[in-house]
Amino acid sequence: MQITIIGVGKIKENYLVKAIDEYKKRLGRYCKLTIVEVPDVKAPESLSDKEREQVKTAEGASILSQLKDGMYVVALDIKGRMLTSEELAEKIDDLGVQGHSHLAFIIGGSLGLSEQVLKKADFRLSFSPMTFPHQLMRLILLEQIYRSFKIIKGEPYHK
Repeated sequence: MQITIIGVGKIKENYLVKAIDEYKKRLGRYCKLTIVEVPDVKAPESLSDKEREQVKTAEGASILSQLKDGMYVVALDIKGRMLTSEELAEKIDDLGVQGHSHLAFIIGGSLGLSEQVLKKADFRLSFSPMTFPHQLMRLILLEQIYRSFKIIKGEPYHK
């Protein structure tokens, strides 16, 4: 299976880079993983609603340009469906059985995802009703994908 994670912005914190690299290495046994970073648009705190939408639209265009035909697109969205780790594993496994060999997970920037990206998604996944920094979300997502493959393979993993 091929998994692409498309995230807005670069990971700058060294401790996150190291943790992400560790999960990339671990996932190499289970899938072909690609992480694509698209540029974030600088967004000061005092934006109007129109300006916020313009930022999300610009970031969304960069995200959409990375999507390829045949990808099953999963958008991380606070309003999406929450799954347990076991349910996520089952979803990934079921998608593979159904012939979806390339999954794309999308992580938006600090303002979230544009409506255009959300419309393109085949599934909207929420990790929590809480807000997480998008850099940290990349690590959390990688850990859950890794956990999913361990569950699918019936291999032990700490709880």
